[in-house]
Parts: sequence; structure tokens; C-alpha cells
Amino acid sequence: MGWSHAQQSDERTVYMADTGLLPDHQAQGLYTRLLPHLLGVFQGAGYTLAQSHHRATNNRVIVPKLRAGFVLQGLSLYEGGLNVALTLRLAGHYREAQHVRSGLRQASGEAARRLGVQPLHEPTSEKVIPRVPLPAAEGNGLELGGGYTLWPVSDDVFRRVYAGLEDAAYDSVSYDWRGEAALPPVSLRRYAWLIEKGGEVAGWQYSRQWDTRTAYMVNTAFLPAHRGQGLYTRLLPVILEALQHEGYAVVRSHHHATNNAVLIPKLRAGFRIQGLQVDEHGVTAILNYAFDTVYNEYMDIRSGLKKPAGDAAERIGLRGKSTGRP
Repeated sequence: MGWSHAQQSDERTVYMADTGLLPDHQAQGLYTRLLPHLLGVFQGAGYTLAQSHHRATNNRVIVPKLRAGFVLQGLSLYEGGLNVALTLRLAGHYREAQHVRSGLRQASGEAARRLGVQPLHEPTSEKVIPRVPLPAAEGNGLELGGGYTLWPVSDDVFRRVYAGLEDAAYDSVSYDWRGEAALPPVSLRRYAWLIEKGGEVAGWQYSRQWDTRTAYMVNTAFLPAHRGQGLYTRLLPVILEALQHEGYAVVRSHHHATNNAVLIPKLRAGFRIQGLQVDEHGVTAILNYAFDTVYNEYMDIRSGLKKPAGDAAERIGLRGKSTGRP
């Protein structure tokens, strides 16, 4: 009904080369249950790292891997298609070093020592979380469950709230440009929401137009006391529906490559990994969500997950190849 094949890659690393399940045994959570047993064998054998590659749009495998603790480390294009590289730390401080390199966290402690860096200011464990009353909204609120409500607000109101709560919401490290940008902001459509509980701001979501077909989910955050409650998973379909209503065909977002807390719900909601880039925020993964099902098929063709067929193949000038099977 299935198999798994792995091999030693170097003195520290085991490479998970191939795992397969026959069709009748897929979509039953078997891969999720198999992973801990495999990883236990590798750890018992003395490996420090486990690595694997998967088609970039194969969320059915990528999501359980990320949930098991793997993180995104790269992309590779070869004759089989576009693959994501995933790595799991089985021992040591390697995972913290990955977070530092991606920009998700500031270097500190043993990870900083092993990287040979010394931050100007050591991160503090205690954060002062300001209590911000919900300001005036620009429309009706939408219940998100658990006592949370989503409220549309103006761009100015959002920016004032964001300025006061940014440090409380993030541990990430961005490049300091040392000064304001010389040019004025680009004139694009903008959409802002605040998340409220008990009359106070618990988080926010901010999106804007990217181009004539695409919306960009710029920024989503929850204050620490409101995390780990499935709020992001409940928020996503609401924001996607609002952006679709505005006329967008695609929704784009960027996230630190090691930020599994965001990548997992995004991929489960139907976003696909489309690239990696280095910018002022660090190493970020580019995700796309398409409302057009044909476009999703097209992405699977480009990644090599599926063979060209149907409308998706026709739109890129290809003809599906017959397998000769009945």
C-alpha cells in the first residue's frame, strides 16, 4: 500500500528520497502518522538533520512536513519540475539559526554564538503590551468566533494602531533604512481591518492592490495573548472573500521562510508556494492563492506535480500527452 526510502546524504544528514502511498490509501492521514516513526528512526541512528524535496505545489505533503517541524530552505528547478527543499533539525540549535537567517527572530544566546554574531541589543523575554481601545470603524463588524470581531477601518486609523502595537506583535528583524523614503507612496487601493475582543485591539489585517488582477496581503498580526486559538485560520476565508468581492483574481503574500505558524494555515487554505526572495525583511516565501481553478491547475503543471491536460494546458500552448491507458 506504500513505501518510504531514505539514504544518508552526509555525516549529519539523512535524505528522505521518496515516500509513496497507493491511491486507495491516500487522504486518510497516513503520511502524518508515518512521519514521527521515520523521524524517530533517523534520530536514533544519530542524524542531526533530515532533508527532503517536494513539488512546490504539493500541499498534501508539504503541510504535514511543516507541521512535523520541517522548514522551507530553498527552491530547485530541474527536469522533473520545481521543488521545495525542506529541512528538519533533529538535534542542536540549528532551527534557531534558521530563524535568524530568515529574519523571523533576532540572534541571541547559543544560536548567535554558533553563527558568530553579536546583536546590538539582546532580545528581552518580557514585552510591554499596550492596551488599545478599538477606534472608530468604517462599517459593520463580522464575528470570527471566540469573542473576536473583525472591523473595517480607514488607512489612517490602521497606521496609527500599527505604529503603537508593531513592537508588541513582532520578534522579526528588518533592515533599517535610516530615513524616510524619498518618493511618495504608490497610489493603490488599500484595505484595512482591526480584530477586536472585549473592546480592545487584538490584531489586524492589511491588504493592498498589487496589480490589476492581484491583491497583496501585506500584514497580519495578533498580539501574543490571542495566538494559538485558530484565529488566523478563521480569518483567512473572510479576507479572501472580501478581496474576491473587490474583483481580484489572485491573492499574494510574503512570509519569513521559517514562519510555519503562518505558512501552514495559508497552505491549508489553498495558497501555493511560488518562490523565495531576499528583501529588507529577510528571506521570505512568496505564496499565491488563485480564485480561478484553471490557474491552480496551471501552477501544478509548472511545478511538475501534474501532466499538462485540459484548459490549463491549452492556455499555455500545450496539448496533454496521452498515456495510452484506457
